[in-house]
Amino acid sequence: MTSTGEGPSATGSSSISANTSQISLADQFARSTEEEIQFALDEIRNENDKLEKETAILTKYLKRVDPKDIQTQIKEASPVQQDVVRVHKRRSRSRTGSTERLLKLTTEQKCDIAQREHDELREEINKFKHETEKILDTYRATREEAEIRLAEMKKSSYEFNRDIVLGAKNMRTGRVVAERVTRYFEDKMRSRKALIEKLRLKNSTLKVQKKKLQLQLKQKEEMGEVLHEVDFKQLRIENNQYLEKIDERNQELLKLKHSSGNTLQVLNTYKKKLNNLTMESNRLKLEISQRNELLTKIDKETELVEKEREKAENINANLRRQLQDYIVPEVIDYVQVRADLYELTKTMKTWERKVDIAQMELQKYQKQWLMMREHSRTVNPWATMEQHAAL
Repeated sequence: MTSTGEGPSATGSSSISANTSQISLADQFARSTEEEIQFALDEIRNENDKLEKETAILTKYLKRVDPKDIQTQIKEASPVQQDVVRVHKRRSRSRTGSTERLLKLTTEQKCDIAQREHDELREEINKFKHETEKILDTYRATREEAEIRLAEMKKSSYEFNRDIVLGAKNMRTGRVVAERVTRYFEDKMRSRKALIEKLRLKNSTLKVQKKKLQLQLKQKEEMGEVLHEVDFKQLRIENNQYLEKIDERNQELLKLKHSSGNTLQVLNTYKKKLNNLTMESNRLKLEISQRNELLTKIDKETELVEKEREKAENINANLRRQLQDYIVPEVIDYVQVRADLYELTKTMKTWERKVDIAQMELQKYQKQWLMMREHSRTVNPWATMEQHAAL
């Protein structure tokens, strides 16, 4: 915002003050070091950047806002600002050709402009997000439709290859039967017509529902139940609050999921350890049972060995007693016993030969008797029959 100057005297005084300020700045720069000059230059650049940003925001605000709104803002301004504007208007009417002097915006006005621009930017972002979501929904629907169409085409291709290319061939000629091809396409056309009729009925139902909703909306507008802009803003604020709460709950849910994931990992680790320990316990139980069985077996064998040891000790004691009581015979007695043994062996062999000869004679006489018996049966069969009858 600008206002006109106060005439030539104000112009002259401002030029004198500007000259004096330039001289004082020159003296100050002459006394300052390079670091101080660089620091002051950086501060001036930062201030210039800040002013450029404020100017850009104000320019954008002035392009967007209606001049009537600016007049209402001036009317709603503080009394001091209204006096300044009034003086500015009076002096601008009385004095022509005066220079313009800048009027700085107050902090409240800057905050108001920044807040409005912030709200406007947020609305643009929300609008862009809404439009982007619509575009994404459209693309998703198009992709889903394309996937459905692709699946239908794959299914149709598979059925055509199964029913026509492979199933409709004549085994003798190797050609496709035309009647089956015609019947296949007629069935397809019939199913398409049924689908079209189904979609037409669904479309008509949706149109009826749309008309009902439009009629209800019109009735609400006539009854004054339609939401106004203030209601929408309130709903938007509540929606933002609920979204923030939802984000907080989502963060808490993510933390809980993370903690539950860690807990599950720890639980799985302990489960693995428990399984390993259970397997080790079962193995140890089996080994203990086997060791116990082996121990009982060893105990039984020990008892048997102990009994055998006692028997062996008894036998050993008897043998020791016999050894103590044993008297070695004379050599002549040993030679006489050996000679008697030789004679007895010789006599036994002689008797064995005699027994063999007697057995051979017995077998010979048995054969002769059997032959005689058979001869007597053939010569006098009646006598044998009478003998059998008598028996």
